[in-house]
Amino acid sequence: MKRARAGAVPVLSATMPDSKAVDALYGLEPVYEPGEGGGANPTEFVAVTCPYCGESFDTQIDLSAGTFSYIEDCQVCCQPIELAGETDDSGALTAVTASRVG
Repeated sequence: MKRARAGAVPVLSATMPDSKAVDALYGLEPVYEPGEGGGANPTEFVAVTCPYCGESFDTQIDLSAGTFSYIEDCQVCCQPIELAGETDDSGALTAVTASRVG
């Protein structure tokens, strides 16, 4: 019986499934991989007008999960704002709305 050299790394013969197959198998959302090209930028800055004080400010939104809805405080008056956004099939932002919470 032959012994492997000390420090040798065994080579596995099984092939690894591609990332899209793993995502589909476990119901995962696609991951943005820098440098892969194609697809939209995963984050974007947008101007939002506060529904409470009327001031406009820029905020960064995450487009990696597609259509979104979350609460963010106004950077001027600190009131909670519900930001909702829609993306198209390519992941590009199509609409953002800011509304009062409650």
